[in-house]
Amino acid sequence: MGRRPDVSTAPWPIAAVDLAGLAGQMATALVRVPFRRPWAGESSPQHNLAVAVTRETIRSFMGFASSLPIDEYRSVELVLDELCRVVMPPFVRSLDVTREVASVAGVPGIWYRPRDAAPRGTILYLHGGGYVGTSPRMYAAFTSWISRRTGCEIFVADYRLAPEFPFPAGLEDIVLVLEGLLDGGVDPARLFVAGDSSGGGLAASLMFTMERVGHRPVAGAVLFSPEVDLRLDQPSVSANADRDILPWNIPTAAYLHGRDPAAAPVSALDQDVSGWPPTFVSFGGDEMFRDPIREFVAHLDRCGVDVVADEEPGMFHVFPILMPWADASRRTYRAVATFVEEHLPADAPGADAGRVGAPGRAGAGQPVERAG
Repeated sequence: MGRRPDVSTAPWPIAAVDLAGLAGQMATALVRVPFRRPWAGESSPQHNLAVAVTRETIRSFMGFASSLPIDEYRSVELVLDELCRVVMPPFVRSLDVTREVASVAGVPGIWYRPRDAAPRGTILYLHGGGYVGTSPRMYAAFTSWISRRTGCEIFVADYRLAPEFPFPAGLEDIVLVLEGLLDGGVDPARLFVAGDSSGGGLAASLMFTMERVGHRPVAGAVLFSPEVDLRLDQPSVSANADRDILPWNIPTAAYLHGRDPAAAPVSALDQDVSGWPPTFVSFGGDEMFRDPIREFVAHLDRCGVDVVADEEPGMFHVFPILMPWADASRRTYRAVATFVEEHLPADAPGADAGRVGAPGRAGAGQPVERAG
């Protein structure tokens, strides 16, 4: 977001002070870990320690970042994005995945594709970040793993974020990307929409929008800890606050901008979802969004949607992204691969199937940089 001409950033000396403050805050979080008996729990001491360290550091990061003025927040975000630009490409290459900075229908983003095989399908991925932060580069490791597991190409859209661009700006961008992919030749029967946290909530908003205009159905939706109810009034929001990575005071006002948090398309609960595609939902038993996600899954099931729920006990928000080495995360990766496999057409795609901008196709992607 900080690279957009209409988004303000702070001067570099202020950003440097903020980064120093962030480092100190996270160091303090690590010092607190031993006093919370991190080895205790039902799993192994090593697993419990990893969960405790991840929880403390991410929660500390989120709390500090959300306390900054927006121009300083964008400057810190730019530094982290640049760090990912340097660090992530070798990891992406090690998974036999290519990375290509591009745009679809004028919306920037990054493609992640299997290196030596034609993609079996296409995934439009919407990154999380509370509707206000993160970037496609920060998702390189996770989306590369998903690409490797599923054999699909993945476009991570760099959609507009609040507070500079509140609802419905991000949704408008994603609608453009979806239309661009389809106009570029992507088969809707091989197209999945995926997202985590707020990106999962945005994916749900996209499903409502597609239904309202009678859009061609996609193959499925893959959601990781989706933020499907912005009322934030379920018991787990407070009961799991000490076990999750999210700050206890989850902000939504910057995104909603006065919108009713219970209304479609920003909330997926208590709405008609009977026309939704098959849906996979992954979430943790210890996360603050657990209860609304459980209700969301039950609602999909009641409405006749083919839904697969993957709840991992003892895990927090978006655990497959933050702890990819954990057994729970590996189970989730396998479950996602199985879900995608089961909902792809039986016939194998051609050499260029699903690849926007492939030779001889009406490409919607304009590559500007290739890595890996």
